[in-house]
Amino acid sequence: MDTVSSIQIDKFPDLRTYVFKDLPYKLLMQNRIYNVLIVCSNYDFYLLEEDGRIDEQIFNEYTDLNLRRPPDFLHAYSGKSALSVLNKTHVDLVIVWVDTSSRALEISKTIRDEYSDIPIAALSHYSSELHKITNNEDKGVIDFVFHWSGNINIFIAIIKLVEDSMNAQRDINSIGVKAILLVEDSLRFYSRYIPLIYKVIWKQTELFVQEGFNEHHKMMSKRGRPKILLARNYEEAVRLFEEYKDSLLGVISDVSFKREGIRDKKAGLLFTEYILSYNSHIPVIIQSSDKANKKLANHLGVQFLHKQSETLGLELRKLIGKYFSFGEFEFWDPEKKKVVYRARNLKELQRAIEKVSLQTLAYHAERNDFSKWLQSRALFPLAELFSKICYSDFSHNEHIQEFLSDSIQAFRRFRTRGVIAKFDKKNYDEYLIFSRIGDGALGGKGRGLAFVDSFIKRHGLAFKYEGIHIGIPRTVVLSASVFDEFMEKHKLFSFVSKTTDDHAILEKFISKPLPRWVREEINIFLSTLNTPVAIRSSSVLEDSLYQPFAGVFSTYMVPYSTDKTLFVDMVSNAIKSVMASAFYKQSRAYIKATSHNLEENKMAVILQEVVGKQYEDVYYPTISGVARSINYYPIGDEKASEGVVQIGMGLGEYIVQGGQGIRFSPYHPKKILQLSNPQVAQRESQKYFIALDMNPEAFKTSLNENVNKRKIRIRRAKNHSSLKYVASTYDLQNNVLRPGVMHDGIRLITFEQILKYDSFPLAEILKELLRIGRREMQYPVEMEFAVNLDTPPGQLKTFSFLQIRPIVELHTGEYRIPKKIDMDEVLLYTESALGNGSYRDLRDIVYIKPDQFDKSKTEQMATMVEEINNRMEKEGRHYILIGPGRWGSTDPWLGIPVVWSQISSAKIIVESGLKDFRIDPSQGSHFFQNLTSFKVGYLSLNTFLNQGRLDYRLLDTLPAEYENEFIRHVRLEKPLHIIIDGKESKAVIYKPGYPVKPAG
Repeated sequence: MDTVSSIQIDKFPDLRTYVFKDLPYKLLMQNRIYNVLIVCSNYDFYLLEEDGRIDEQIFNEYTDLNLRRPPDFLHAYSGKSALSVLNKTHVDLVIVWVDTSSRALEISKTIRDEYSDIPIAALSHYSSELHKITNNEDKGVIDFVFHWSGNINIFIAIIKLVEDSMNAQRDINSIGVKAILLVEDSLRFYSRYIPLIYKVIWKQTELFVQEGFNEHHKMMSKRGRPKILLARNYEEAVRLFEEYKDSLLGVISDVSFKREGIRDKKAGLLFTEYILSYNSHIPVIIQSSDKANKKLANHLGVQFLHKQSETLGLELRKLIGKYFSFGEFEFWDPEKKKVVYRARNLKELQRAIEKVSLQTLAYHAERNDFSKWLQSRALFPLAELFSKICYSDFSHNEHIQEFLSDSIQAFRRFRTRGVIAKFDKKNYDEYLIFSRIGDGALGGKGRGLAFVDSFIKRHGLAFKYEGIHIGIPRTVVLSASVFDEFMEKHKLFSFVSKTTDDHAILEKFISKPLPRWVREEINIFLSTLNTPVAIRSSSVLEDSLYQPFAGVFSTYMVPYSTDKTLFVDMVSNAIKSVMASAFYKQSRAYIKATSHNLEENKMAVILQEVVGKQYEDVYYPTISGVARSINYYPIGDEKASEGVVQIGMGLGEYIVQGGQGIRFSPYHPKKILQLSNPQVAQRESQKYFIALDMNPEAFKTSLNENVNKRKIRIRRAKNHSSLKYVASTYDLQNNVLRPGVMHDGIRLITFEQILKYDSFPLAEILKELLRIGRREMQYPVEMEFAVNLDTPPGQLKTFSFLQIRPIVELHTGEYRIPKKIDMDEVLLYTESALGNGSYRDLRDIVYIKPDQFDKSKTEQMATMVEEINNRMEKEGRHYILIGPGRWGSTDPWLGIPVVWSQISSAKIIVESGLKDFRIDPSQGSHFFQNLTSFKVGYLSLNTFLNQGRLDYRLLDTLPAEYENEFIRHVRLEKPLHIIIDGKESKAVIYKPGYPVKPAG
């Protein structure tokens, strides 16, 4: 069967990238009735209230019908008292009670003269008096006249009919809401019909709001319910039909009513002919007290309703439900002459379309039934797409089936974007992008993802770039309320308050089961996946402006398994492991540093599809990276405001944990220092990447979140098709770097095809996303992302947001370094500094001995630094930390792999390159983010390249507080004077006793 895209008709959109018009529910029903003034005698109002129960009854009716905010009722007993109320209170509707005194018209004129914009309705059980009003020549005084039969629902009907008339033109013609046209001049009958029709509409509304994704979405979608339009003569009926004829679900018309001012016993039949001459598929219900008109209605091919029937209300409801596309969609088989399938919602409609016969689909498509049914359920964007395409546009019925199915799939994906859906295990499926389990907080990462999803939709970014989808991976968040329930049920707060051993905490958490209902909902989510799933922390303290907690808590990746029980077990253990990480030693250090306590650290947990593709027995994305909207170390023509990006091949841990990826400015993607010549590229490009082991047995409960991730050397991935997108080939013989993998030589991860030759618009996408992200958050931002380029032919490439967080503004106040500095007075000077401020209280320096540095011993050095840090923390002291390479790198060959808790008392951190060990400063790691957020000075220098100064000889002459083979700790008698100039990115640490004159 051909695909839709192969149909040679211009009308058919590419449904892979089709952007539906989002329905602006907030713009619907802008004019509402909140205060109703009833003008009647005190006696009538007493009867009406039934000892003060009108408000109660209306409130109960509104509650039963799931309507929002019932109106308040005010009372006035005369025209004069009515004006007094109107002068003091805002009134949206006046209802004048008509009695035999016939003063209603006089009172209405008094009100109309003073308040011409307030609608007025007349109500009474005296039909004769109401007819006097309707026959009065001055018809502009009272807008609506209704007969009172003692049914409280007439008040709701009046209010809703007035609201519909106030909003019809905008909501129907500008936004797309649908309507039912009632043509009836009998007071008694339209006063009976309108409440009945509204009840049918509200029942229909309750059906379609069940497809809402959360309570707010359901509540807002009610505004899209169909409206009722009332005409009481032929001319009014024609006027309303002409104005709204393309938005009518159907017409209900009497037979006998006035035409050209004279009662015409065939007016309704003439009006029906007029309707059908425009569109023969508009449903019409003829209603009449004369049974003889049934034959005429049948001749016209429309439905008939006998007004004197004992079951008039029931019959009316049935006809509306069947012919106005209310209720279930009934698939009618034209050959078998019967209903063969029913669909209650969009999900079932899609399933039915894929099952019923092509003849059945053609039958309904020819009548535009799908569009009508969608319109009645306020699914206007999809209905609009269907209405643009006619049955005659299809060359084969197979194309109809495929187009309908693909369109519904595309719409179901579209409508979930930017929405936080409440997880419903009965209705959850793969089309929901972002859902929450539980009612608590989403946590920092969860909020960030939801925010990104919303601004992608608001800015129309999802399909802005041809052949590319920009979005977030499918996500479910276990809210903080799930964490609370788990902790309280197993009394874990008291346990963690007394236990500091990370292994014991993990074992305790793993031994306790998740709530059964949570496990059931996790099972539903996992049943829709065929990819690995990432289990990520989303603490309520995470990713906020001044307490980032970036990378502190655990993240696990669980390989996909066809053994569903095993899959759920692995994911459940990973969830509990993430929860446990909230109380590990490192987490406690952060909590202490941000002046919080353990109970405040509530943990939401994110379950998310892993972006990428499986290669042999591992899984990873083509590209992962970190982008910042501010560049703290611009090079050459780069500007700080243009941002900076670091990317690597494989899972993002490589970059965020300090791996050696490719660094570039999104405004200058072709100028990459690391690719300045083949030798530099070979030395400074990525040597390995991180991938997920797809063997389920590789996943073990562990403190090490990387337990089932593998480091793979680039040369071992020679058969992976991912390399053709990101690698270049180093031709040793000719000493040139050739893009791609079509030549013999050494494979280097350079991303040249992307950055230099624009095979994928990565730089352009990042420029726009950083610009929008910064504007939306009102702060510089950091975002993590993953890209999958290795997709099947015809399938979109994907750019996936994984995280967004604000970056602390460092430049608060000005701290200037003198233009002329006597280097003899300086212990350290650099023009590559991050931070801003003046320090006069630091006396301790901890440094790695440069002549004893051994790249193979960096893990031992990290432990040594931790021991000194712990002593300093107990003493309440801060210090300067100096060492080669990248502090905090998870790759021990790039620097000393400390975590933040191991250096938490350091106030200034220095990365000092050695002659044979030069590493560019990292701007893409969690470690880096936390240092900047805690306002730790971060200095970088390479003295052997004349980039900065550091007097190791002076340090070596100072007496040591502690010293071993690799490390020295010295303590000065007097504090050092340190200045970091954030605007100029410069820093100076003066020698003890300098400067002689105050500086800075």
